[in-house]
Parts: sequence; structure tokens; C-alpha cells
Amino acid sequence: MKRRDFLRHSLVFVSGASVSLAALEFVSVGELLAARPEARWGFLVDTYRCVGCGFCVKACKIENDIPLEANVTRTWVERYLILKDGRVLADSPKGALHGFTDQRVDRAAEGFEEVSNQEIASAFFVPKLCNQCDNPPCVQVCPVGATYQTADGVVLVDHKWCIGCGYCIMGCPYGVRFFHPVEHVADKCTFCYHRISQGLDTACAQACPFGARRVGNLRDPDDPIARILLTQRVGVLKDEFGTKPQVFYLGLSKEVR
Repeated sequence: MKRRDFLRHSLVFVSGASVSLAALEFVSVGELLAARPEARWGFLVDTYRCVGCGFCVKACKIENDIPLEANVTRTWVERYLILKDGRVLADSPKGALHGFTDQRVDRAAEGFEEVSNQEIASAFFVPKLCNQCDNPPCVQVCPVGATYQTADGVVLVDHKWCIGCGYCIMGCPYGVRFFHPVEHVADKCTFCYHRISQGLDTACAQACPFGARRVGNLRDPDDPIARILLTQRVGVLKDEFGTKPQVFYLGLSKEVR
């Protein structure tokens, strides 16, 4: 029996009485950051600049070996339409892999909804990705330690240790995790850790032609992102969950879910 199968069966056997391995050791996030105080990676999304072209999504899939036509993606872009009658419509066909070429709104099982320009009060695009939380619930619920947080704040998944139980996918309040369609283990955005740790940009930020996506070191006062966070009004997603997300938004509308 393979190790992954053994662990999966073991978890089923002790369900109801099991304790997460991550819960057996109390680790202070502050201590983790203190181990490398000169770096804490964060991300800035400027919704004013995003045009929904989808170049970021395609670049991410190519960089991280996610099949292009698979209905999963590490990053995606949502389109929001605020109608004059007060309704809010949002869609993200294939994660915006091919941009938004259809003015109709994709309502999934409900089909497409025709919306005329006269009905629209405002419209905008919102890129989404893993928030690399300071208090990541996915790390807390992983029973085998396959999901972990680096000293500089990025949450990663060790595919060799992941047993595919799906607890981290259920535990993420942002819906950024999924099962890799080829490797059949948990997967998500890593801020392109293999790139930024070598001084390179993320694939999505490099592909964005309008500068809507930027990664930076929040501990460096001279970093452009750190300066923006100190001088401009920014927002985060689902702050009420207490996860302390490290993806910040300029122009974040209250309608964004």
C-alpha cells in the first residue's frame, strides 16, 4: 500500500477522534515572521487598472502547469455589473482565461443573461488569488502538514505529502484551493514562490499589460507596495474571518464577494 493511501485510510479509521498534526504544535505567526524579519511577501491589486483581458490567468496556468482548458485555476478575474435597479451580477467564464468576449453574463446553471448598456450603472473587474493569510486556516486543518507557511509568509503545498483529503479546500474561506486535475493533490496560488525567491516577478504580474497586479516585500519601507499601503486607502477580502489576508486591493467595491 502506498504511503498516501495508508494515511488516507488511517484518517478515515480515526475520524471523529483525530487531531490535526498542525494542532499538536502551537506556532506563533509572529515567531515565524521574526525568523526572517527582512521579508514578508504581499500582493497589491489595482482594480482601477484591470481591464479583464485574462492575460494573467493564461500566464499563470502556463507557468504552473495547470491545463489551460481545465475548469480550475490558481488565479482568476471576476466581472461585476452593478445595475440601475440595484442588482449585482458577477461572472468569471473559465476564470477569464480568454477575457470577457461576451456581453452576456454567465449565470452558470441558470444560463446566460442579456444585459443592455442602458441597464448598467457601473462595471469593473476584480482579480483574485490566494491571500497568503497571516492566520491561514488551510495550514491549521491539514492533518499531515502538507500545507505549510514559509518564514516570509507564503503558504505552500508539498505535493509529495498531500494525501488529497480536501480539508484545506473546505477550510479556505476564499475558495482559492482545488484538486490539481493531473496530480490529484491540493493546489493553489503560491505567489510564484519559485520566481520571487529568485528575484523575479510573478507570472501574472509580468503578463499584466496595465500594471494591475504587483508583488512586493511589505517589510521594506522603500518597496512601492509598502509605500502604497502606508499612504493610500486599500481593502482586503472577507476581513471578518480573521485570516489577515496579505492581498490588498485599491478600489475594492463593497459589492465584491
